[in-house]
Amino acid sequence: MDVRQRLRIALTIPFAALCLSNASCADATGGPTRNPIPSVASENDRLDRLFEEDADRDDAVNPLNLLYRGEAVDPEAFSLLYTDTLARRQLASVKLSLSDLGQIDRARLSADRQLSYDVFAYEKREKLAWLKPDIRALTSVRPFNHFGGFHIEFPSLMSSRGAANFEDEADYRRALMLDAAFARVLDNATAKLREGMKTGVLDTQLTVRNMIAQIDALVAQPVEESPFYSPVTAFPESVPASRREKLRQAYRTTIAETVYPAYARFRRFLAEEYLPAARGTVGLSAMKGGGELYRKLVERETTLRLDPEEVHRLGLSEVARIRSEMEGVRRELGFEGTLHEFFDHVRTAPRFHPRSRAELEQGFTRIADQVERQVPRLFSHTPTTPLAIRPYPAYREKYEPGGSYQQGSADASRPGIFYFNSYDLPSRFLTGMTTLYLHEGTPGHHFQISLAQENKTLPDFQRYDGNNAFVEGWALYAETLGYEMGLYDNPLQHWGTLDDEMLRAMRLVVDTGIHVKGWSREQAIDYMLANSGMGRTDATSEVERYIANPAQALSYKIGALTIQRLRHRAERELGAKFDIRQFHDQVIGSGALPLPILEKKIDGWIEKSR
Repeated sequence: MDVRQRLRIALTIPFAALCLSNASCADATGGPTRNPIPSVASENDRLDRLFEEDADRDDAVNPLNLLYRGEAVDPEAFSLLYTDTLARRQLASVKLSLSDLGQIDRARLSADRQLSYDVFAYEKREKLAWLKPDIRALTSVRPFNHFGGFHIEFPSLMSSRGAANFEDEADYRRALMLDAAFARVLDNATAKLREGMKTGVLDTQLTVRNMIAQIDALVAQPVEESPFYSPVTAFPESVPASRREKLRQAYRTTIAETVYPAYARFRRFLAEEYLPAARGTVGLSAMKGGGELYRKLVERETTLRLDPEEVHRLGLSEVARIRSEMEGVRRELGFEGTLHEFFDHVRTAPRFHPRSRAELEQGFTRIADQVERQVPRLFSHTPTTPLAIRPYPAYREKYEPGGSYQQGSADASRPGIFYFNSYDLPSRFLTGMTTLYLHEGTPGHHFQISLAQENKTLPDFQRYDGNNAFVEGWALYAETLGYEMGLYDNPLQHWGTLDDEMLRAMRLVVDTGIHVKGWSREQAIDYMLANSGMGRTDATSEVERYIANPAQALSYKIGALTIQRLRHRAERELGAKFDIRQFHDQVIGSGALPLPILEKKIDGWIEKSR
């Protein structure tokens, strides 16, 4: 799950139209202008006004905000994705918000709004850093990769089961306009990749080959089986029957004559021009400017200033600790061979692997029922948003992890979705089902993201924004709650959670190994196979993910260790006054906080609770 996906209130007017007499604005060339924040009833009100104005501006210069919420998006603004024009507008907006924040007296704010002030300042300063020309020269010229790239994410968003809204004919028409505008977005991405070819900042051949394969799989589908066409395969009653065939024909024409040809142009460019120039080495340190970029990525993904070498050593230590616990479970299961032999046994013995997609779906449904019965002991607040359990669509599954989460809507009308992977069933494990559900579903991503979205007392950036260290750290921490729920009393499920925890520990070693120490793809895969029971398909997918998305995988373990450390501190200092439900409220009750701000919050709660 990538938490840089954002949600907020819809605006359909172009950015230039936002310069109202009572609002801050930045002109279309990127030069900021500002009207002073008016004096209002309290400093809290002034801060809330700033948040509202920033959110309106941010939606105008970040059209994906609206798209991920399934709200109306201006096609012209959308067609500026991956352009310098849009980046200049974003930079001007961020500078203006920070300038306005400087007018607020933090000391006069309530405790909750002081927290919001700190989070807002952190987020805006981070965005400012990543919009600077020297960083954009290393990032904007690599707009897509095979892990979560928009070329493959957009079809899912616009499908009948994605984030796009299809409640009436107007929704269908708006979605069709975005489908057509997407052709320009792909052309914009091509232009940025060409810039990188000129400056020598290039992605890896491995990533490019995977993107080509993704595009091939997508466009191999007949038009009427495409995710772009799926919205017109079934209509709500609000769409008159007399209009449906015209809509179907419009969708057929746009897909066949605009969308698919745009993919063909992009694919041809990747295969014929970019791939021959792409770098053969997989580590970011081998890319021009990559070494310093990786250090910045480590800080962004963990919200902490960590030395990559220190992260590597921490990973080695965690791997050794988990191996020791695995030895205990191996003995408990009565296996007399070595741990490495047990890894091979788990990989190959049929009883550890699902035989069908239905077996996986039924198993996850059963686990969900068990978890729901335990939730009241650990949480005093639960989301209204329902959770659906679904397999990945066939065109995506080969390149996806074992599972992931897609957030629902803030009004709970669209469910959150726990996706599981049924591709290459012999490589999937029954042993890891419990821990995977706890992470991606309840009480992991689904609880944390849904509770934040549903909490209207929070400013919208706390409801919808986030950082990977918190979001993924919480989800990994949620896996450990399976012990308290009694779900790991079964040694096979206990093995599964240790194997998954090992994955997160190995990520610290492998990600830094690839991007700092010059490890090859094969060396990284071999390390993962030697220290866990995961199959080669999963190990390969994981390593290729780290290659495509450097440092993101570090956030899980760093975040979880931080939350566990804060819980141990609270248990130790509060003793009998410690309430696990209150602790969980404190951790996830204010949205996804940067880890230093979370620690400060928990320390304050401990002090007040003595």
